[in-house]
Parts: sequence; structure tokens; C-alpha cells
Amino acid sequence: MLKTVDIEGLSLSRGERNLFRGLSLRLSAGEAVALTGANGAGKTSLLRAVAGFIRPDAGTITFGGADGEALDAEAARQGGVHLLGHLEGLKPTRTARQEFDFQTAWLGGSDAAREAATARLSLTPLLDLETRKLSAGQKRRLSLARLVAAPRALWLLDEPLAPLDERWRAVAAELMAAHLASGGMILAAVHDPLPVPARNLDLGGLA
Repeated sequence: MLKTVDIEGLSLSRGERNLFRGLSLRLSAGEAVALTGANGAGKTSLLRAVAGFIRPDAGTITFGGADGEALDAEAARQGGVHLLGHLEGLKPTRTARQEFDFQTAWLGGSDAAREAATARLSLTPLLDLETRKLSAGQKRRLSLARLVAAPRALWLLDEPLAPLDERWRAVAAELMAAHLASGGMILAAVHDPLPVPARNLDLGGLA
């Protein structure tokens, strides 16, 4: 099981512009790190690099298991990582039920876990609606539900609280706290503080 993420000497670019150089970070089981910095500083790009969608210019991203052994990066990402992006990535003509059922099955979640996530995020009234008819907050709840329905060790979250009202921010905080308490890890790009204890990594950047 995925227990650590080590980033060493990482450099990332967007087009011809360098975002940052020589970034290093270790994330261990039960820890959260909040990525801060100006828009365009590279917070989202770092999340995507850890998820394997962006190739770094330099440096390494390695994953470790329970005994400290190095894990195969592709296997660790496939079985141990959730990426919740700034955009939800939902097909607009699918119902919430179709989208959630598909995502849960694709990610290896169980029927029981899917039902528990549905109840926890109060999705039942939304399930027969096409996702294009959901509000931004409702879409985010649907995305958060897959984190519960298909548990994975590392949550990569891009502005996870932004579309949520006060009630659902409190629920998201409870989900994050429970994830960390069970040995999970969170790496989150934020402008607002995370609602759980977290180290801060400021990527700087221009305002």
C-alpha cells in the first residue's frame, strides 16, 4: 500500500515558461500538505505531475510502500492515487447516477462503498439529473463521493472547497480528517486554508 511520496529536485515548465526549479517534498502517511502561491505558480501542474500527467523537466517523483520499499510508479498511481481537478470532468449528458456508477466501477470501488458515499454526500436526490443540470457545488459533491466509494491512499486535490457552501465544506473537512486518520495523504492546491492540520508549501509566483 502507498505510504510515502518523495519529490526530489523537481522542475516544471508550462510552454517556454519555467514554473519552479529544484522543488523537494516528502509526504508520509497521515500528512497533508497545502500548496499555496499566486495564480500560475504551478500548483495545479505539480498535482498533475505527481498524478503522472505531466513529465517534469528535471527531478524525480517516487512512491514508497509500508516497509519503505520503492513501488512501481505506474502501479502506485493506478491503485493509490485520486486526482480531483479544478474541473470535475463529468460528461454533461450522463445522469449523476450513470457517472458515479461508472467512476466507482472504473476505480475498483464496491457497491457497499458506493452506497455509503451516496448517503454521506446526500446524492440520492441528484442521481437522476443530468450532470449539466447540477450546480458547481453539487458537481463537487459528486466528485468527492468517488474518494469515499473507491478509497485510495493519496488524494491530489485542486481547490477542493471552492464551490462548496458552509455545510458541505464542513462535510469535506470531516472526510479529509478521516482520510488522514486512516493513514491517507493529501496534497492540495489551495487559496483558502485546508480545514485539517497541514504543512504549507508556498510556490510563490507573480500575483
